[in-house]
Amino acid sequence: MNSEVPRPHPSRCDPSRADYGDIIRAHEEAVALGQSCYRDPSTGLMVLTVATHLARGTCCRSGCRHCPFLVV
Repeated sequence: MNSEVPRPHPSRCDPSRADYGDIIRAHEEAVALGQSCYRDPSTGLMVLTVATHLARGTCCRSGCRHCPFLVV
């Protein structure tokens, strides 16, 4: 993966959300630390990182926030 962490597709995480910046920071920190997931800053739920999805290699069709295989 390149050094820039891709942003989630707007259909999965709307950039107009009040917590969008917090989500992006949490995701980027998790990726930088090599973590497979991070805790969503608003809900407390665990969210898989884009790196975890890339390692899996395919889309599971669960509507994941950071899925790099998203087909819209």
